[in-house]
Amino acid sequence: MTVYMVERNLKGISMEDLAGAQRAAIATAADMSANGERIEYIRSTFAPEDGRCMCLFESKDIEQVRRLNDKAGLPYSQVVEALDLTP
Repeated sequence: MTVYMVERNLKGISMEDLAGAQRAAIATAADMSANGERIEYIRSTFAPEDGRCMCLFESKDIEQVRRLNDKAGLPYSQVVEALDLTP
């Protein structure tokens, strides 16, 4: 499994809508996993000043991460392979 970073521009989003987007990502990952696709939401980081949001997923491939975000109705500017450097 590889870690992928989803980059989003959510400038102006309310905290309520941001929480809803996170719930949608988590629920969609769970649904996809329940249907045999191994994919996991790891975490997100949001910078409210400029609206940048970076979400990490663990998945078998980049297309699966794109499908998750499309199914969840979550906007994104790009998806790239990433290294999760959590100590």
